Amino acid sequence: MTRRPRMVSGTAGPGFIGVPLVPTVLLADASASARAMVRDALLEGVGPCDLRTVTSAQELHDYLHNSGNPDDPNSSPKPALVLLDLELPGNEAFDAVRSIKSNPELRRIPVVVLARSPTAAQTAAAYDAGANTLIAKPVTFLALVKLMKVFTAYWLDAATLPPEIGPS
Repeated sequence: MTRRPRMVSGTAGPGFIGVPLVPTVLLADASASARAMVRDALLEGVGPCDLRTVTSAQELHDYLHNSGNPDDPNSSPKPALVLLDLELPGNEAFDAVRSIKSNPELRRIPVVVLARSPTAAQTAAAYDAGANTLIAKPVTFLALVKLMKVFTAYWLDAATLPPEIGPS
């Protein structure tokens, strides 16, 4: 599969029209080891991406509301994909999904919820909150690499996302 490069739209500013960009993936996970494994798995993936991480629902909220900051647009670029650990501190994962999906500027960003062993109730709650996908976290690193290749290829390459999603 050949990766389509992301292209800057006409709103990017002078000198940047048609410059290929890498999509930003925002990972919300409290575990440092889980964040490191996802980072390493994405490095093994099908194409480059700009991984940004946060450790709580509050940090996720702060990051998303600073996206497109005119003073420093590179500090928190709008993500093309949000990966959200179900086990965020304070059991706030579902509230975070609802917050993203209820915001007109953010609701089109795909949100993938990652869960260790999701129950039927957790799965239903994730979709009810507005998650685009719930995926069980793999146990091994090799399985995680395979999973990252598959769903980043889908969300960042094969899927046609709205034009405002991704780097701006």
